[in-house]
Amino acid sequence: MFASVEFEGQLYMTPHDFIQAVTSDEPKRAKKWRSLSKQELNQILMETPPVWKGSSKLFRNLNEKGVISYTEYLFLLCILTKPHAGFRIAFNMFDTDGNEMVDKKEFLVLQEIFRKKNEKREKRGDEEKRAMLVLKTEGEDLVPRSYWDTLRRSTSQALFSDLAERADDITSSLSDTTLLVHFFGKKGKAELNFEDFYRFMDNLQTEVLEIEFLSYSNGMNTISEEDFAHILLRYTNVENTSSYLENMRGSIPEEKGITFEEFRSFFQFLNNLEDFTIAMQMYNFASRSIGQDEFKRAVYVATGVKLSPHLVNTVFKIFDVDRDDQLSYKEFIGIMKDRLNRGFRETPKYGWKEYYSCVMTVTSEHLRDLWKQFRRRDMLR
Repeated sequence: MFASVEFEGQLYMTPHDFIQAVTSDEPKRAKKWRSLSKQELNQILMETPPVWKGSSKLFRNLNEKGVISYTEYLFLLCILTKPHAGFRIAFNMFDTDGNEMVDKKEFLVLQEIFRKKNEKREKRGDEEKRAMLVLKTEGEDLVPRSYWDTLRRSTSQALFSDLAERADDITSSLSDTTLLVHFFGKKGKAELNFEDFYRFMDNLQTEVLEIEFLSYSNGMNTISEEDFAHILLRYTNVENTSSYLENMRGSIPEEKGITFEEFRSFFQFLNNLEDFTIAMQMYNFASRSIGQDEFKRAVYVATGVKLSPHLVNTVFKIFDVDRDDQLSYKEFIGIMKDRLNRGFRETPKYGWKEYYSCVMTVTSEHLRDLWKQFRRRDMLR
């Protein structure tokens, strides 16, 4: 566990802990939890900036001065692998009344859904089936204004109706966190619009990428092609990474370097990996190797992301083991799915079902630690 602070029996991450969790393979050392007093927590929350002052350095600026709950941690994890086109879907999940604004109660109700799923593991998947059933039924009875209207309405009916009446109880039973204050203000009365939500998600993705890039750049504007290969192969199941690195060294004798914009564009492509996979299958590229021009064109058509010729060449030199200037699609996709998920088992896709699946996957992996926290909290009541 990366959590380092405790308040009233509940464990929390600091922003620094979260960054460590997503950029490190494991905690550097076992941490002793630091207990926060009510006064200390209030002071931390008082120093939390509003969402309109957010930036791609938010978590680094907050450092240890912040608290992130477990369900918020799951939410943030899923943001990291969500394509920009999926930001609207994530927002609509929270916007249960469809007014294009998310308030604190709506945000907390969704967190309660995640918590209830942990407490009722044997019913996992029931809500998802109900939501899909409602979606199917409504699709037969009427023509929705848009797909997302139907998705939002279906999700609201299936998941939130039983909790909406208890929204006040949910709000009062949970302590404020840095994310809640950042989104909804110190009094919890502010509302979150899509533009601010989009900017927050984009900034978080950018911040994590900047941290990874800067850890290798040593203050320079570029990282080496070998460092780029190291980053790509992190969190994957590749056992012998040295063969990929040696292959690349022999293929790129002169180092040119990878800029941050190139670095970021590649990970934007990875967040759209599912669309790329579908496109490759449609054009029958999935069963054969492809060249650089085909790869570059397929990435742009499927995802809208433009990769520089040098970046594409570097990727090919890393994964072109037999040096025929062709990329093995299946091997490349398999490795990149591992990298995208930072060690998690499933690739988040675009829809509500896949986003929910992402959260549930991470939840199941941390269930034991979460149960300990709930027991400790209940014992202190």
